[in-house]
Amino acid sequence: MAQPQIRIELPTHLCRLANTPREITLAVPEPITQNTILTALEAAYPMLRGTIRDHATHQRRPFLRFFACEQDLSHLDPNAELPTDVSEGREVFLILGAIAGG
Repeated sequence: MAQPQIRIELPTHLCRLANTPREITLAVPEPITQNTILTALEAAYPMLRGTIRDHATHQRRPFLRFFACEQDLSHLDPNAELPTDVSEGREVFLILGAIAGG
């Protein structure tokens, strides 16, 4: 059985680093979770390793957020299954750079 094709949208700075368009599609093994998506993304684009997740802990970098289906997924368990619309390619898994200011 073929792996699901997941749509991922990257922030501009990561697109430039990986030399990709803003939205990419990747085969991701099930179950579809934040971790399985990010592992597939880092395998396909090794230059992104350590930019989205910490090298050692694999925790999300503080100034990046994850969204899908109009929900902020950033603080959910990274091994929790994502909505069906993401796993079936109808909705994009969005990675955004957070903005901080004073």
